[in-house]
Amino acid sequence: MMEALQLLKKLKKDGEVLITGLPYKKGQSVEIIVLPQSVEKEPRNRLTVGRFRKSGLIGLWKDRDDIGNSSVYARQLREKSQKRKDIRL
Repeated sequence: MMEALQLLKKLKKDGEVLITGLPYKKGQSVEIIVLPQSVEKEPRNRLTVGRFRKSGLIGLWKDRDDIGNSSVYARQLREKSQKRKDIRL
């Protein structure tokens, strides 16, 4: 009967893994299979309409004197940002 023993280790040096404390005796043969653990992306925290409304962003510029029409200003900012070449979507 073969029992599998699963250990999760984080590499401290490139190409090296130190495994200690195994329940086997001197002279026993063991097979070691190394599999990299997949890195799971953290789920993105989506901004819903409700959260957007509660965020305080809507109407943020309504009382500013230096902007003029805040809707026009916001549209100009969006257009300007879409034309930037250093941003990848």
